[in-house]
Amino acid sequence: MIKVSILYPYHDNVRFDIDYYRDKHMTLAAKYFGSALKGWSIDKGMSGGEPGSMPGFVASGHFLFDSIEAFQKVFAPVAHELVADIPNYTDSTPQILISEVVTSV
Repeated sequence: MIKVSILYPYHDNVRFDIDYYRDKHMTLAAKYFGSALKGWSIDKGMSGGEPGSMPGFVASGHFLFDSIEAFQKVFAPVAHELVADIPNYTDSTPQILISEVVTSV
């Protein structure tokens, strides 16, 4: 199983509409990914490691797939549309991490 994580770095005065991200963007992506998608989640940054510090990321979205190939197959046809939607909810430039899920509880 692999996880595709989209990480949105925090910066001063960052704009991130978590409601739009959850209700429109991620829901649309999940619809497009169909049965290839095994699960998805959103994290909202709250704090860094030091008490009272800002988080490294304002938010992150995560998608689970059986393989990188399964992800690429469903992402490629809709990549342009999903990327074009980013300015509708944030001014943060996303970073992508594709990782192997080694363990899950």
